Amino acid sequence: MLIEGLYTVQTIEKNEQGVKAKVKIHKEHEVFKGHFPDSPVMPGVCMIQMIKELTEQNLNQKLFLNKASNVKFMAIINPEVNALIDLALTISEEDGIIKVKNVTSYDDTVALKLNATFKKQH
Repeated sequence: MLIEGLYTVQTIEKNEQGVKAKVKIHKEHEVFKGHFPDSPVMPGVCMIQMIKELTEQNLNQKLFLNKASNVKFMAIINPEVNALIDLALTISEEDGIIKVKNVTSYDDTVALKLNATFKKQH
């Protein structure tokens, strides 16, 4: 985990298409003191890292982010209000490139949609 202690995977369900995970964000983490002190917001780069780490765990393979496209931040994730988030990852591989489609949500709110490609690290 790149950002130690930021989150804990509560549940993870693997299926043919990929992964569904419920993640608990730790609101007391240091990152929220700077982003932002009186109104904490989950940084987008941390969300992308979380998606990468869940994909790596699913594939048991270290990955390098190659490209992110159609990145749509649709709602703020405030860890004091929305500590539990759901991530749905559809994972496929084509010509050695790992393709991931992600939808991150809490309650009935979609917070992030992302398409990304990863390369395997050797």
